[in-house]
Amino acid sequence: MTWKPHATVAAIIERDNKFLIVEELTHGKRVFNQPAGHLDPDESFIDAVIRETQEESGWQFVPEAVIGVYLWKHPDTGKTFLRVAICGSCKNHNAQQPLDDGILQALWKSRDELIQASHKLRSPLVINCIDDYLAGKRYPLDMLITVP
Repeated sequence: MTWKPHATVAAIIERDNKFLIVEELTHGKRVFNQPAGHLDPDESFIDAVIRETQEESGWQFVPEAVIGVYLWKHPDTGKTFLRVAICGSCKNHNAQQPLDDGILQALWKSRDELIQASHKLRSPLVINCIDDYLAGKRYPLDMLITVP
């Protein structure tokens, strides 16, 4: 059996003690997640997180630092995800932009609001990434190397 983890990125964006979150419909359930998704072929981690944030929230993302690299196995499906979480700021919101399929809305939520809605989190990675961000974990973006 071949093991193929899913390479993903997530944007950690804080403004006024709230985090940019997307509410999405997945497998018939409404869940909260950071703007996040899979890398496209020939795409860097930085390009992927900028694209995913734009597509899922309408916000233009400006990456500033890596928060962490996370490996998580979904308990129900057995799929493994390798997530690179990148923090930064956002600007130039396009409220008229249609959001990706399955994305219901982009909203700002505090950590406490997300903890209270923990049953609606897409995965434990949502809080893990926020907690690492709040703990001050930051690594340089140039650690993410795309080899041609």
